[in-house]
Amino acid sequence: MKRVALLIFAIAPILFGCSNDKTPYNRELYYEFVAESGDAVDMKVFLPEESINCGAAVIACPGGGYSYLAGGYEGEDWAPFFNERGIAYAVLRYRLPQGNPEIPVEDIYSALYIFQRNASNWLINKNKIGVMGFSAGGHLASTAATHFDGKMQPDFQILFYPVITMVGATHNGSRDNLLGSHATSELRTYYSNELQVSDATPQAFITYATDDKTVPPASNGKAYYDALTRCGVPATLVTFSSGGHGWGSNFVHMAELKQKLGAWLDNL
Repeated sequence: MKRVALLIFAIAPILFGCSNDKTPYNRELYYEFVAESGDAVDMKVFLPEESINCGAAVIACPGGGYSYLAGGYEGEDWAPFFNERGIAYAVLRYRLPQGNPEIPVEDIYSALYIFQRNASNWLINKNKIGVMGFSAGGHLASTAATHFDGKMQPDFQILFYPVITMVGATHNGSRDNLLGSHATSELRTYYSNELQVSDATPQAFITYATDDKTVPPASNGKAYYDALTRCGVPATLVTFSSGGHGWGSNFVHMAELKQKLGAWLDNL
């Protein structure tokens, strides 16, 4: 399977008349870039106070089964958590694949490129740019982490109840929306990210509730964690006995989750 090559896109900051030379801190930026197809893709960037900026950045991919984007509770609602820790945060509204997996993959690599391109202006360390994803967005984030192309590799990954496999017990809707309902076994294997882990895969924080009936944890989040540890990749797995699927920022165990994720981020 041919890897997706990153293309250079036209990129324009929209909100507040920002430019790449002078970007305000502790404010929002709206970025729109144009894919090779001519489709517009947008990303909202939240920059922390300059005085507490630690140089790290996180690009979030909301879930939605690759059929829609849950951009609030699995996107913008998390901006304060990261900004308060001095971490730049962005929500990527990636294009839906409609059976063509290269479409959202192209978008996440483009987002990584944007952060690298603006690193000096946004006070970001180019070696501290990570990806985060929820459910199907977790599949996209883990795809970026396992199918990376050279410098586009993220430096870490944060996965909430992620879809990982395309060959085992998975979320059938995510699989069919990503690959098409008649995908070949080769394509399903290629996008089963537990099978694509290597010792070059970036470190991960993975969390889910064990009572998740929508995306079976054993063949998805747990299988990915096991693959990472077998390859010697640092990985943290945080599980909860209740919560189900799709909780985003509305989680019964949110205080504990934020404490554990915050501690993990502090050690990056």
